[in-house]
Amino acid sequence: MVDSDTTTIRNFTKGKPPSLPFVCIKEAILGMNYELGISFVSSKKQKEINKKYRNINKTTNILSFPISDESGDISLDLSKVKEDAHLFEMTYPQFLKYLLIHGLLHLKGMDHSAIMNRQEKKFLKMFS
Repeated sequence: MVDSDTTTIRNFTKGKPPSLPFVCIKEAILGMNYELGISFVSSKKQKEINKKYRNINKTTNILSFPISDESGDISLDLSKVKEDAHLFEMTYPQFLKYLLIHGLLHLKGMDHSAIMNRQEKKFLKMFS
């Protein structure tokens, strides 16, 4: 789908994700040199990944995996993202953007906290 020097985006689904500035958001949060892979996967595949790495036998909208201080991967189940968007009172594209920011902040080393919430709001505003 999209390849830059440090960002690879692959769509393994039949659907098309909303058009978002994936690379710009990644660079704003993790920097230009961070090597990131983003995969859009089916619910079945996301469930397999979640079971394998977290021992949770169900799909989830996003998973993020740091590989090193300078690289990581994110997988997104777009059908789950679409299904969950209303729970957060967001449109599908807005929620996908929020989840991307959320996952990138985890790759940066942040845990759920008030600080992470402030960072999410800052980047959502920056890319609105």
